[in-house]
Amino acid sequence: MCDSASGEEEVTGDCAASTVDSLISLPFATIDIEDACGVTDVPQINSKRSKEKDSIKSKQIKKRKKKHKDYQPNYFLSIPITNKKITGGIKTLQSSIIQQDKRLAKAMVGDGSFHVTLLVMQLLNEDEVNIGVDALLQLKPSVDDVLRGRCLTLPFQGIDTFGNQVGFVKLADGDHISPLVEIAEIAKRTFQEKGILAAESRSYKPHLTFMKMSRAPWLRKHGVKTIDPKWYEKFINHRFGEETVYRIDLCSMEKKKQSNGYYHCESSIVVGKKPIGTQDLIKEALERERMGLKSKVKQIKELLLMPETQAKIRRELFEGRLINSNQANNADFSATLI
Repeated sequence: MCDSASGEEEVTGDCAASTVDSLISLPFATIDIEDACGVTDVPQINSKRSKEKDSIKSKQIKKRKKKHKDYQPNYFLSIPITNKKITGGIKTLQSSIIQQDKRLAKAMVGDGSFHVTLLVMQLLNEDEVNIGVDALLQLKPSVDDVLRGRCLTLPFQGIDTFGNQVGFVKLADGDHISPLVEIAEIAKRTFQEKGILAAESRSYKPHLTFMKMSRAPWLRKHGVKTIDPKWYEKFINHRFGEETVYRIDLCSMEKKKQSNGYYHCESSIVVGKKPIGTQDLIKEALERERMGLKSKVKQIKELLLMPETQAKIRRELFEGRLINSNQANNADFSATLI
């Protein structure tokens, strides 16, 4: 509601300002209205060039709208949360909520799945997954440039929600925000330059999810539609701990999770200054070897699909059949003579 004022113009101005402020906070505030709604410039009358321009622009808008409509993220870049103090604190929080209503257990994020999402994307087939892996490996030197040999430590404190539907542990304010956001922007640019549909319309807000009402939609039928702030009031300013970023994973939202509860991981890069153990070194070496083999297989497939290669294969097969046919005829003729 806008406050009343002595003049009509003043009231109108206050209401307009309040409306704009509320709209900016919504997820669609960053969407290009012209692209989303298909708004075009008014064409000049009797101008053939203007009509052609508008026609091209209209097709581009429809194409972008179709892409956006079909866009359903199924992969993401993950920063895994491995600090036992943080994960233990989240489990305590979840247990506290479940004690208040046991049905909420189904809405909790499973143990082993705790992470901070850096970027979401859509990868529709194995070729696109391979492109995504290439993009992730390409991202590593850029991340190293941002960090410049320093550790990136993420402190988590307090609780918040997205529309009372997603509960998450907040990332505390500090100097770590700027490099994290910069890495997210570089990741988005790197993947998009590879032709991958990536990112969302809303601005990046790093967070650590611990529950989602969408995981238990049947709760709505029983009157539990939103997250009640009373459930987590004891943890509203709780310090959960700090996580040092040392790895970024390309994970699937849909493939079967690993035995430890973490998402299926297509590939990883090691970043930051965390001491690397023997297992990490072996994993990175195997990953490089795997990517080298994938690259060679891809080159062979591309070579086999080239028209000149296929023509050569057909020619050699045809010549081979001719030789075999001639040899068979000669053998038959020899047998006849004997």
